[in-house]
Amino acid sequence: MTSQTSHVPTADQIRRAPKVLLHDHLDGGLRPGTIIELAREQGYSKLPETEPDKLGVWFREAADSGSLERYLETFAHTCAVMQTREALFRVAAECAVDLAEDGVVYAEVRYAPEQHLEGGLTLEQVVEAVNEGFREGERRARAGGHRIRVGALLTAMRHAARALEIAELANRYRDQGVVGFDIAGAEAGFPPTRHLDAFEYLKRENNHFTIHAGEAFGLPSIWQALQWCGADRLGHGVRIIDDIEVADDGSVRLGRLAAYVRDKRIPLEMCPTSNLQTGAAASYAEHPIGLLRTLHFRLTVNTDNRLMSGTSMSREFELLVDTFDYTLDDLQWFTVNAMKSAFIPFDERLAMINDVIKPGYAELKSEWLFRQTATTSASSGQGG
Repeated sequence: MTSQTSHVPTADQIRRAPKVLLHDHLDGGLRPGTIIELAREQGYSKLPETEPDKLGVWFREAADSGSLERYLETFAHTCAVMQTREALFRVAAECAVDLAEDGVVYAEVRYAPEQHLEGGLTLEQVVEAVNEGFREGERRARAGGHRIRVGALLTAMRHAARALEIAELANRYRDQGVVGFDIAGAEAGFPPTRHLDAFEYLKRENNHFTIHAGEAFGLPSIWQALQWCGADRLGHGVRIIDDIEVADDGSVRLGRLAAYVRDKRIPLEMCPTSNLQTGAAASYAEHPIGLLRTLHFRLTVNTDNRLMSGTSMSREFELLVDTFDYTLDDLQWFTVNAMKSAFIPFDERLAMINDVIKPGYAELKSEWLFRQTATTSASSGQGG
């Protein structure tokens, strides 16, 4: 029998563990050095810093305001340098490589095509450039000894009026690397029901979509995303905790909405570090993911914006291990949840779980035995 502590992963094991990422923004994950080089090439002069390390710190500090609106302002700089085909291709390729080197085997990366038209590109050209970049990144990762598959989610901005247009775009490219649709941006004042025509269209086309809901705004946003719009997943969904009561004796009562979310196994795209930055949670220890894990909601762990949060999938897992004493079994649970919830066909999800994820974790969980054997052998030898 193995002890529970035997499977508490080291930082190296977490890095090597196969991971699945469902909520990552392309314009929130650029390398600081790439931003500086692209700004120089394009004549963009508004960067607050021109040294990679300092620029990375600036993004993290600017995002640590506790306000979703202030957090979103940081994207003005990244989007500004993502207005050409070459820039989009480069950013997408580097994204795939960076994720693969962190042990991510499957990722769905989202971006808003409407935010990349200032240089004269069409919506179609934006999508094709990003798709080609992801394929190039997959090839580079493979050449470097890593395997990753990246799908794109096309996002519409909830304060704009192009959701149906972007939904139609996602549907046209659904067999060419685009796996679904999303809406994003400030929640307050911009309910998902404003874009009901886009969601109705996608449902008629049997296509997939997720909705940012329950991050900065509460239960009404989640309820609308599910019951009016029909979302397959919830982007963040952290405020579902507002519909759960914990009594002094530790007993838990779920409200009707929370019970529905759990009963229907609706995936929650949790982004712990980002949630702290935007004020959706006060600390890692107080993040709802702890209770929601205990209650067996369909939880997934994600990065949201790797640049703004100074994070990676490995770092998010390390923080959860440090905070909640999670084991490799817990990390596998989060990872399988994410793969089950991905927007690719069932047989492909199943193959990824059975042929990549479970074998990867089994190998990591077996390492304690060999360490223990080596330790025992060394002790016996010293006893001579």
